[in-house]
Amino acid sequence: MIRVTRLDHSELVVNAELIETVEATPDTVITLTNGKKLVVCEEVDEIIRRVLEYRHHAYLSPQK
Repeated sequence: MIRVTRLDHSELVVNAELIETVEATPDTVITLTNGKKLVVCEEVDEIIRRVLEYRHHAYLSPQK
């Protein structure tokens, strides 16, 4: 899960595994695998960084 900010500055948590595309149009639009679109304040590169960080923690962190 990653945290993003809607244009009204409310926070939303998105399942990173459901992100299909991220594009700047010029607002950043996240399209999920179910077709739902989210318009957020973060730049595309920031979304990418958060997804990579999520995946690093989810898949590469040592299991206890």
